[in-house]
Amino acid sequence: MSMNIASPSPCSSSSSFPSALPWLSLLPLPPSPSTSTTSSKPARPFSLRAQPTATDLSLPSDKKTNDDQTLLSLLRQRKTEQAWTLYSQSPHLPTPTCLSRLVAQLSYQATPQSLARARTIITRLRNERQLHRLDANSLGLLASASAKSGHTLYASSLIKSMLRSGYLPHVKAWSAVVSRLSTESPSESISLFDSVTRRVRRFADPSIVADSKPDTAAYNAVLNACANLGDKSKFLKLFDEMHEWGCEPDVLTYNVMIKLCARADRKDLLVFVLERIIERGIRFCMTTLHSLVAAYVGFDDLETAEKIVQAMREGRNDLCKILRDANLEDLKQAKEDDDYDDYDLEDEKEEDMEDLSKKKIDDVVFEKLLPNLIEPSSEPLLLPKVYAPNSRIYTTLMKGYMKAGRVTDTVRTLEAMRHQDDKASHPDHVTYTTVVSAFVKAGLMDRAREVLAEMTRIRVPANRITYNILLKGYCQQLQIDKAKELLREMADDAGIKPDVVSYNILIDGCILIDDSAGALVFFNKMREQGITPTKISYTTLMKAFALSGQPKLANKVFDEMLRDPRVKVDLVAWNMLVEGYCRLGLVEEAKKVIQRMKENGFYSNVATYGSLVNGIAVARKPGEALLLWKEIKERCEMKEEGKNSYSDSPPPLKPDEGLLDSLADICVRAAFFKKALEIVACMEENGIPPNKTKYKKIYVEMHSRMFTSKHASQARQDRRIEKKRAAEAFKFWLGLPNSYYGSEWEYEPPQR
Repeated sequence: MSMNIASPSPCSSSSSFPSALPWLSLLPLPPSPSTSTTSSKPARPFSLRAQPTATDLSLPSDKKTNDDQTLLSLLRQRKTEQAWTLYSQSPHLPTPTCLSRLVAQLSYQATPQSLARARTIITRLRNERQLHRLDANSLGLLASASAKSGHTLYASSLIKSMLRSGYLPHVKAWSAVVSRLSTESPSESISLFDSVTRRVRRFADPSIVADSKPDTAAYNAVLNACANLGDKSKFLKLFDEMHEWGCEPDVLTYNVMIKLCARADRKDLLVFVLERIIERGIRFCMTTLHSLVAAYVGFDDLETAEKIVQAMREGRNDLCKILRDANLEDLKQAKEDDDYDDYDLEDEKEEDMEDLSKKKIDDVVFEKLLPNLIEPSSEPLLLPKVYAPNSRIYTTLMKGYMKAGRVTDTVRTLEAMRHQDDKASHPDHVTYTTVVSAFVKAGLMDRAREVLAEMTRIRVPANRITYNILLKGYCQQLQIDKAKELLREMADDAGIKPDVVSYNILIDGCILIDDSAGALVFFNKMREQGITPTKISYTTLMKAFALSGQPKLANKVFDEMLRDPRVKVDLVAWNMLVEGYCRLGLVEEAKKVIQRMKENGFYSNVATYGSLVNGIAVARKPGEALLLWKEIKERCEMKEEGKNSYSDSPPPLKPDEGLLDSLADICVRAAFFKKALEIVACMEENGIPPNKTKYKKIYVEMHSRMFTSKHASQARQDRRIEKKRAAEAFKFWLGLPNSYYGSEWEYEPPQR
């Protein structure tokens, strides 16, 4: 099969590759005044991996020519394996034509091995400063294939590198990366989209960038990123830009809008999205109906989701009427709730005003996205035709039942699907896996195994996800032996190789039965099988050692995690290390870890402080609690006063109930009553109700006879005046008998 990759012109898109992977255009750049357009830069010396010597550029020219012609012939015959072998054995770099074709064909194969080989070529050329030998076609195809195979960050860096080098990739290539990033890293997805469109806008002649300008699919990808972030303003801005590029919203655009409404907690707008699709005459698809059912399931409105599915089963096309009626019911219910609400607290009024203000801002955005929101049709619109529910819609409804713990309804839906005439409605492996999940969640492992056996009997193959759910169920019920047996069946009988998730589940299961040695066995077995540990693998193993009182082993795992270039250490890992030392009361060691953490650019969060407080309690060092409270208080005031204006300062902190309650507990036991009152005030400011009953019990049991000695010297009594006043104030707050009524001492909250 012939391929004309070498041609730098856009017309090379007529190659023999399928149209789904079109060629990418290399923009003509003006030549440098100091460089001839006909001259070529000689290749720098290059060291082969197997040879310590540099590339021999003194080979006879006929030898180089013969090698290049042989390589090009192999590539034209689609003998990619032989071509790769010849390239690997050649002491010189092939011609740009051969290199581009080789990278393109390796990318097109899209196997882990072929993509690794393509990346090897890229690395070699980058190290030798010869990356300009590749054309945009091959680079763009590699980026697209890498994104689709899960190497999203590499694909993103490749697109950015192309932009910096003056290349403009084909829209099919860069939009594939944007699409993948929209779920993995939505902010990065939006940034990449903006980078490409900014570069495209620099060209006054649209024909030059015709193959690179965004299309509707590209916009759908970036709009999906906005929906995942819940960024309504950016969504509107990009939606309005579509007309600038000649793009028209399609049904997938409005499906993404359904997701945006769900993220914005605007269930009332779903019917308007559906009616907008009908109004504009956009070609309808089942995905829209699935998105609607998924949205209502996400809102925990199973009643409306059931009505949609039932109407589809009955062959009705008045779904808009059903959704409008559901909105009216919600409004009626909300009014009834307001009538029964007899609270008149000022803070609740403020929250209501904030919610109202937020809703008004949302209304402005959605009124522009959905003009029919302002002037809706007098009568509910009808679907263009009748749609029967498929297995995907049924399964989504079943997931709602599973989430709500309605196992019986889950099984009943499965039975209904089995008796459907339409094969598209019959249960598939996802449906059966959902039923397995429902039984596992309910703790019915025997029933879950029966479903797995039925899948085997009716030849609906279970996948790795199904087995991982069962593994998790056994581990949660502390049945590790059964989990091990299932792992063996999974590999030997079903022929499904366990993945890193499988082993992470088993490692976590060992933690539940306090078996750190078993956790280490599974971790090592995973690596023996060539499975790369993830961040979760390392932190879970660290947790096993931390919870079993072996912080030094947890530290060793952490050090190995630092050395692993495939894993990026995060705050969770640091916190697990702190937790390991704090569980034994080794506060000084924990503080050293926190200092290392700061030096590596990580700041303590609520979990870090919580572990440290628990360590202080175990070590019985209440003085450390005072120092820690000072730091926490400063972080809290930072949020209130907006002091976090410098990049090297820690972010503001929002404490939770567990952290403040533990701190207050230590202070009350240690008779630091003034600090205890400060912590209590912080709890009330953050809407956390203090546990007065608990503190009252501690005070009565530990301090009820404080300051009652009649033999204390006058000097000692004078030193205790301030402490006694604090104790009386604390007793006053608790409601205990006290002598604190209008004295000159009082707790003054931090000035704002």
